[in-house]
Amino acid sequence: MQPSLLGRTSDERCVSLIGMAGAGKSTLAALLARRLGWACLDTDRLIEATCGARLADLLARLGLEAFLRLEEDVVAGLSVRRCVVATGGSVIYGPRAVARLKASGPVVHLDIDLPTFLARVGDPGERAFVVPKGLTLAGVYAERQPLYAAAADLTVVSCGVPPDACVEQILQGIKP
Repeated sequence: MQPSLLGRTSDERCVSLIGMAGAGKSTLAALLARRLGWACLDTDRLIEATCGARLADLLARLGLEAFLRLEEDVVAGLSVRRCVVATGGSVIYGPRAVARLKASGPVVHLDIDLPTFLARVGDPGERAFVVPKGLTLAGVYAERQPLYAAAADLTVVSCGVPPDACVEQILQGIKP
């Protein structure tokens, strides 16, 4: 076994995808997992399964702060290896969650530009998109971009790039 990007063997790590809603985290996680022969976890789906409700409903019922704590708890509680993790876009607000992802293996920021984000996110309520009071969608984008960059071991631009090409970039970026 060869060491990975972060000094772990490939059998002892996972790869986590972070980024804005609409960046392609779920799609690329599934493709990357298939290429690696690993499992794929989607934290949004884990939250829904754990709580028995859609993310939009949970966010409406719990409120922003409680939802963010729930998301952080789910990610911080992951016990994974040999998997690709697609995270929710707001995971970046949870320091425990970010620390857990970084400790598990490389963190890849899937970056999209603002116009692509705005076109893909549509109605934030439909996607359970977290918009803190007083911010616009563009404001959330601006607030999160440096947080994603700081947490990431690798950044891959995913807008305007075919999914298979993004997966190749990720694979090349996380190679030892």
